[in-house]
Amino acid sequence: MKPHKIRLNRAEKNLWLLFDDGDFTLPAEYLRVYSPSAEVRGHGGGEPKLVSGKMHVGIDRIETAGRYALKIDFDDGHDTGIYTWQYLHTLAIDYVANWDHYLQRLRAAGKGRDPDEQAVKWMG
Repeated sequence: MKPHKIRLNRAEKNLWLLFDDGDFTLPAEYLRVYSPSAEVRGHGGGEPKLVSGKMHVGIDRIETAGRYALKIDFDDGHDTGIYTWQYLHTLAIDYVANWDHYLQRLRAAGKGRDPDEQAVKWMG
């Protein structure tokens, strides 16, 4: 399911996608912490790596990867995830549940979204 339109909003730090079943705005932070890269997803089928401190992450650039995906370059240097159209659609449809699960995992690990909070914890 390929989106009909894609718009990167650097100022708002999000990606807007128009699919057959609706339009969706996906925050850069959400896309970053749910990156399909091996660095985040791992090589097995278990729980993905918990990525924290990405509240302020933005998207530097997007480009199509063949006819099936987007490559997203984030401003924190992460640029290895290939987001298939199907994966982007799944992220869009499951946004609320995925985001809630992510926040629960952060709390359970004693981590946060804000990278500045991370630094304070290390110093304290």
